[in-house]
Amino acid sequence: MKKREQALDALRGLAILLMVLSSSVSFGILPAWMYHAQVPPPYHVFKPELPGITWVDLVFPFFLFTMGAAIPLALQKKLTAQPVYKTVGQIIQRYLLLVVFALFTFYARAWVMSGTPGWKEYFLSIGCFFVLFLMYARFSGLKNIKMAVTVKIIGFALAGAFLIWYPFKNGFSLASSDIIIIVLANMAFFGTLIWWFTRNQPLLRIGILPVLMAILLTSKDAGSWNSVLFNWSPAPWMYKLYYLKYLFIVLPGTFAGEWLLNRTAVPIQDVLTGTKTKLLCIAGLCMFLLISNVVCLYMRWLAPNLFLTVAVSLLLLQLQKKMPEGADKTLFSKFVNTGVYLLVLGLFFEAFEGGIKKDISTFSYYFVSTGLAFLVLLSLNIFERLGYFSATITFLGNQGKNPMVAYTAGNLFLIPLLKLTGTEAYLDKLANLPTGGFLRGLVFTGIVSIITLCCTRARMFWKT
Repeated sequence: MKKREQALDALRGLAILLMVLSSSVSFGILPAWMYHAQVPPPYHVFKPELPGITWVDLVFPFFLFTMGAAIPLALQKKLTAQPVYKTVGQIIQRYLLLVVFALFTFYARAWVMSGTPGWKEYFLSIGCFFVLFLMYARFSGLKNIKMAVTVKIIGFALAGAFLIWYPFKNGFSLASSDIIIIVLANMAFFGTLIWWFTRNQPLLRIGILPVLMAILLTSKDAGSWNSVLFNWSPAPWMYKLYYLKYLFIVLPGTFAGEWLLNRTAVPIQDVLTGTKTKLLCIAGLCMFLLISNVVCLYMRWLAPNLFLTVAVSLLLLQLQKKMPEGADKTLFSKFVNTGVYLLVLGLFFEAFEGGIKKDISTFSYYFVSTGLAFLVLLSLNIFERLGYFSATITFLGNQGKNPMVAYTAGNLFLIPLLKLTGTEAYLDKLANLPTGGFLRGLVFTGIVSIITLCCTRARMFWKT
């Protein structure tokens, strides 16, 4: 059996922890580059005309990229080992389970239950967190299938009862849910279907993206069939064509997954023969491109950034060409070539749509963030192969194996626990220290990571 791609798990874990960190740092008191570029401090009012990105703006696309990369890794074996109808059922099931997850986790938050939440709401929120274990956890100790099914039925019954009968402050509506999870549900569904039907026709998969681009760019022409198609939805609360714009990140990610899947394992000594220094240089240049582009695009040093990116990219391409022939050269070359191409393409799109932005997302944002995701994943692959930062990669990988726990542990467990015990006041006092606003986020994220790590080591994986 092919082992898990630790570097991919690590990138997913990094993305989910940075997502937690970005939402837990002190509000409004840190430098603007510590928040989304379009909602700067001190008031965090959404300014869609403000171009640029920060590190916070790369968290979501990096997670989307890992979702795309995981599709062929998870599905390839199933396509040969089980009937087609069963695979179709699993794809639909995953979509619906993610939609339910988006609804339940949204309403399970104490501040959604009540405008002035008290101990009852906080206890109920913690209870909902444990109900999620019944709904989504794979309990390795339950060998009896009937028992495992019974546990899940109980979990979903409790969740349904909560959503139907609890008197939420604004009532219950399907239109209100966790939009991030809804987008991920659509990406999992459509990304998987597209990969399935184009797995032997990669050019067709690429060809879908210009068609999608045409629909997105012409959707504002009122009265056109493009606009009708864009705005039509059988269930707007769970699907909008608008969400499919993130296929520009997910579909390139599927190529990364295919290349990882088809990589032939070679002894580490064969990889290291005369190449260790070159590999470290490649990894370092990839990380440099990540940092330089975030800094320059945020500061709006556009022309210097383009020249610097092109120069470093040419050096990167030259280094990978000098690697000796082998399985890793093939993989690394594909990652370098694709990452560099998408990054430079995104920089050429930068002037379009008023500059690169996460919200409202631009084509420059899709291409730049996807190109950087390829390069970061390449760096993690190199470090993993060479044995560098192994403890960090393993730690992040354990987070990435259980992202649903990491995503919900803060809102549904840690915040209510801090409120109930009165320890939140001690955490908030950190904001009074120099750089304390960031330290507060680090402590909060660290506790969430410990909760996730405990679940992973206990093999309590939440799966859809």
